[in-house]
Amino acid sequence: MNRLKDETSPYLRQHADNPVDWYPWCAEAFAAARTSDKPILLSVGYSACHWCHVMAHESFEDPGTAQVMNELFINIKVDREERPDVDTIYMEATQAISGRGGWPMTVFLTPEAKPFHAGTYYPKTSHPQMPSFTDVMHRIKEVWTNNRADVEAQANQLTSTLNRAALIQANTQPNQADAASSAASQPSRSNQPATPTDTTPTDTTPTDTTAISTAAAALRLQYDAAWGGFGGAPKFPQSMNHEVLLRCYLHTGDPDTLNMVINSLDAMASGGIFDHLGGGFSRYSVDAQWIVPHFEKMLYDNALLARLYLHAWQVSGRPRYRQVLDETVDFVLRDLRHPNGGFYSALDADSEGEEGKFYVWTPAQITSVLGADATEFMAWYGVTQNGNFEGKNILWRPVRGDLLRSSTINQNRERLLAARNLRIAPGLDDKVLLEWNGLMLSALAEAAAATGNQQWLEAAIKNGCFLLEQMRRADGRWLRSWQAGNQNRPAQARHLAYAADYAAIIDAFTRLAEASGQSRWINEATKAADGLLELFWDHTHGGVFSTGLDAEELICRPKEVADNAVPSANSASALALLRLGALTGKEHYATKAQEILALLGTAAAQYPNGFGHLLEALDVQTSGITEVVVTGNRPDLTETVWRSYRPNTVLAWGEPYDSPLWQGRSHSTSHLTSTDNNPTTQDSKGAAYVCHNYACLEPAHTKEELRAKLPQVHQNEAWLL
Repeated sequence: MNRLKDETSPYLRQHADNPVDWYPWCAEAFAAARTSDKPILLSVGYSACHWCHVMAHESFEDPGTAQVMNELFINIKVDREERPDVDTIYMEATQAISGRGGWPMTVFLTPEAKPFHAGTYYPKTSHPQMPSFTDVMHRIKEVWTNNRADVEAQANQLTSTLNRAALIQANTQPNQADAASSAASQPSRSNQPATPTDTTPTDTTPTDTTAISTAAAALRLQYDAAWGGFGGAPKFPQSMNHEVLLRCYLHTGDPDTLNMVINSLDAMASGGIFDHLGGGFSRYSVDAQWIVPHFEKMLYDNALLARLYLHAWQVSGRPRYRQVLDETVDFVLRDLRHPNGGFYSALDADSEGEEGKFYVWTPAQITSVLGADATEFMAWYGVTQNGNFEGKNILWRPVRGDLLRSSTINQNRERLLAARNLRIAPGLDDKVLLEWNGLMLSALAEAAAATGNQQWLEAAIKNGCFLLEQMRRADGRWLRSWQAGNQNRPAQARHLAYAADYAAIIDAFTRLAEASGQSRWINEATKAADGLLELFWDHTHGGVFSTGLDAEELICRPKEVADNAVPSANSASALALLRLGALTGKEHYATKAQEILALLGTAAAQYPNGFGHLLEALDVQTSGITEVVVTGNRPDLTETVWRSYRPNTVLAWGEPYDSPLWQGRSHSTSHLTSTDNNPTTQDSKGAAYVCHNYACLEPAHTKEELRAKLPQVHQNEAWLL
């Protein structure tokens, strides 16, 4: 009996009609395994994963393969995006067993959930050096039946060594931290906080901005000077590493550092990884030139890349980066937004059973839409008769960085987009994930403030309201995943939120407060921060566990320390708590952030590829936060702060809230009662107060005075005027 039809995850419901007797991750499945004395076959994937679809079509939809699965195993299907705790634990096991990881992930467990064999994709029929899925299953069953003691010993040994990151001490040497940077938890756990240790660990956190320079030097060794980015194919955007380089440039003014970012961003935006018709970025490029993408489009990638292109526009003043920002945000608001304000998770790589079919073109197809205009259009986007992808064309810009289109090209682009929209679209994963929404909300709020785009600000506020209304229980506990209802199922949020969810929402609400001037968002960020520290803090070793004290007890308690596709829970917590602490004056937030940096800061400087976001937090700590308070209705002053890239600056304006920043300064404030950030009249009594390193300057009454009082950074000064 397949038990997935009532699940909220679109990925799980994709498998509801499989002839496999699927269980979701639940106690019932493990009870069935114990009763039947069968091992568990755990299959983990996500809805936009191409190879997950391939294995599903080849094996899970095949009655013969399903019969073997049902006879030999208890089968559990997990959406890695809904259950990152399960995914983290068993991905580490998969990497330990097979030497590689990825999705689909296939793990064989004892009835006690301990892994003893694992892999990723298995074909239906044997390939050279790759056994068939049925061969693997029969071999596992044979070993389970005839060598049970060895299987259980191996499972116990692997479980005892899983996820060692929670054991890292603050005085860990860099090589030890690096060895554990892919790990995520400690071998055992308790649902009660541990007693703090009596020994104060040595704080090895770097104390100046050389950590950023050291990281930039390490990234330079991996940089692809020809095509931008880091390493070879497949090539991922690695937004956080580019953010590190931008911060380094602000400190040093080194043009070579900035050129690494410029070259990479130009190559990505010119390549096929960027959707030149509909906007937004695909997950990664299968080639080193950014031309052929893996076509899935994820919310978190577009959130991080929108933020990166915003910052590059602020630093360099190049209009093309503003164009990429606009089109990326427009894509999210158009294609990944629920009518009530939540952001969906992803668009699939496949449509009509083919990867990329929705996005590619032949010259004949383009000519049928554009007629005589097709020749110019095809030259602009590198379209040829032979194509660049299986005989068809992925649109790209052969002249790197030349992205600003003529009115004719732009009109024809819109015509071709309208024609593309008549095609069968890729599948939409319409679940709303708290963490990913937090990432997008942060980017959207920051972009709205920097550009003055009122529609973006309204969308950001609507998203914040949606998350509060739909994804937080009455007792204040946040939940991970929300799914809209239908005639058979009510809308619901489920799965306890993780530390990464809390950290993302703290940062998002903090930035929304800075963008809107509404104090409610600081209050909500404070509540979330208190929940983060109450539910997730590791009182023994420092940092945050991935799962809360009230969560299901797994074979180990994960702790994310390394940044991967998204910031780790610890990196995100450190940055969010530092900024919130500066805005509220609550020093314990900054103290906890500093403890995280003491835990991981040295490793971050030495191994930037695994700690890009943590390096941003480290830069905030070592550089110090500049606090700016603007009283009255002074959009000229708030715009001065927002227009330039000042990542270590926090801004308070609009409605005062409980914070030392407002003490003695709110008397001249005109309280904002709406989202209007551009009133027709200014309060001439308003002023900007700038503080840095516990010292405050005389108030600034003009934007020129304010700019002179802000810390000087290396940017295009003409752009800042």
